[in-house]
Amino acid sequence: MTYGNDRISIFVDGNNMFYAQQKNGWFFDPRRVLNYFQNEQSDTSLVNAFWYTGLKDPQDQRGFRDALIGLGYTVRTKVLKEYYDDSSKRYSQKANLDIEIAVDMFNTVEQYNRVVLFSGDGDFERAIELLRSKNTHITVVSTEGMIARELRNAADRYLDLNLIRSSIEKSDS
Repeated sequence: MTYGNDRISIFVDGNNMFYAQQKNGWFFDPRRVLNYFQNEQSDTSLVNAFWYTGLKDPQDQRGFRDALIGLGYTVRTKVLKEYYDDSSKRYSQKANLDIEIAVDMFNTVEQYNRVVLFSGDGDFERAIELLRSKNTHITVVSTEGMIARELRNAADRYLDLNLIRSSIEKSDS
């Protein structure tokens, strides 16, 4: 599919993708992700790449975050909050960065005409619908069993991580 002079922005819901990758049994390489989407069409330019992640403390994942910044990602973080989960009867930690992702999508909307959202979270349905109304092409990347039906339905294109594994998988070298 060609869109002509594409300006692409990538948004990675890091915590959501961590669980998706864990479920699949392999991890993707953030550098290869950028390369894959930049090279998907010949006339594509990457204008932004954002990575969102929760932290146990301000030093958590420091090396990884520095590497992401070195690759050109804008990294947004939030300290994990502890809450009691009634269904599992135990404490869990969560950092919800959905608002930050949506704000960055709309704050930079004039810069791109294509979005790649790495998330399966149905909370993004309305944001995706609004972006599509501004003639933005939306690709959602996730994995089966972890993609909300509403999100898949709202996007122009759904791409399963396993279909692009050979292009984006992290190698041991």
